[in-house]
Amino acid sequence: MMTRMTPFSSPLLLGFEAMEKSLERVAKNGDGYPPYNIERLRANGQSGERLRIVLAVAGFSDQDLDVTVEENQLVIRGRQTDETEREYLHRGIAARQFQRAFVLADGMRVKGAELKNGLLTIDLDRPEPERTVRKINILAKD
Repeated sequence: MMTRMTPFSSPLLLGFEAMEKSLERVAKNGDGYPPYNIERLRANGQSGERLRIVLAVAGFSDQDLDVTVEENQLVIRGRQTDETEREYLHRGIAARQFQRAFVLADGMRVKGAELKNGLLTIDLDRPEPERTVRKINILAKD
């Protein structure tokens, strides 16, 4: 029997099992809808990292969209209700549902979300972490 080797199976990477499971879930989330961009924003005098995710969600209202942070994932869900009282001669725009997930690195924070002109914009930042060194005392037992 052969064991499966993954990037996180190194004995030097301790406690990354949850991250590996998140990456596997996100990899399965690949239907391509809705299309999105991820931008790195210039830091105007601020230290740390700033990102912006923009999703094309034409036809969705703010009530149809749900943005949540679940553990270390940013999850965006869209649900459109199908209006049954309409009679279509041609139906090229379907009411769809979607779920798109992004894995967030440690310290990454969601600052806010805005819907404008069919684009959902989500701003994130990660302040520069404090560099700390902590001495671990060694207890000698004989």
